[in-house]
Amino acid sequence: MAGTHDMRAEKLFSVKDYVCVITGGGSGIGLMSAQALAANGAKVYITGRRKEALEAAAKSHDPNGGGQIIPIGPCDVTKKDDLENLYQELSKKEKHINLLVAAAGISGEKAEPDTENATDLKGKLWNNETFEGWNETYNTDVTSVYFSVVALLPLLQAATETHGHLSASVIVISSMSGIMRHAQGHFSYNAAKGATVHLTKLMSAEFQKARIRVNSIAPGYFPSEMTAKESDENQKSHVPDEKIQEKGHVPMERAGHDQEMAQAVLFLTKNSYVNGEILAVDGGVLNVVAGR
Repeated sequence: MAGTHDMRAEKLFSVKDYVCVITGGGSGIGLMSAQALAANGAKVYITGRRKEALEAAAKSHDPNGGGQIIPIGPCDVTKKDDLENLYQELSKKEKHINLLVAAAGISGEKAEPDTENATDLKGKLWNNETFEGWNETYNTDVTSVYFSVVALLPLLQAATETHGHLSASVIVISSMSGIMRHAQGHFSYNAAKGATVHLTKLMSAEFQKARIRVNSIAPGYFPSEMTAKESDENQKSHVPDEKIQEKGHVPMERAGHDQEMAQAVLFLTKNSYVNGEILAVDGGVLNVVAGR
């Protein structure tokens, strides 16, 4: 039975001495996750394809006491050799990993199905999308998530031996786009994110036998290189409120804040009683746009 003093936020959500790994950790939601964890005491390894982006992110957002943000790699999560090298490098530095955040992803080709004439509709979609584009999106947003998790399973399981049954976990960054019926002008991305959502459920069921939890955050519009097309010198992006309001389906009328993503990450990291959940953090979009 817990006393009232055990309910303090700093105790409930402390990740002091946790070891975390974040793919796609150099910008966007991956970097928000790294900041959230490091600010609350964790040692956070961030990896991605661009070494300079990782170094800039770590330098700009070090929490100055308590936790750490440490670049590792670079690592292309679509390559098995890179993932195995990441595992080997981490194994030399750490005995376990408490958390993996799989945040690497791409948006894919865009083609807006905004006409009722079937001939015009075919032309827009046929001429602006390719098999190669679809495959690249799926490979990055789904297949690489699977192999990133599989590569680090032994280190994740090792954390359950020191921190408790089902304490180690994976947070997959999927998307509200994988839950809605609106294609948003990118069929391949939304279809891939739908697969990412289902992959999360499959892994949560299959990997609980290894004492590892798997959950997903399905974000709405958050500032990232995907939504803003760029990052600043601190690896941060900005999405103006007007751009979100123009969409007409975001009740919050703005993009999500870094702190709102941080709250979701800390919740799924620390609550060992949650497994296999898809947590939409979307400003209410799924109340407006039809879900699946």
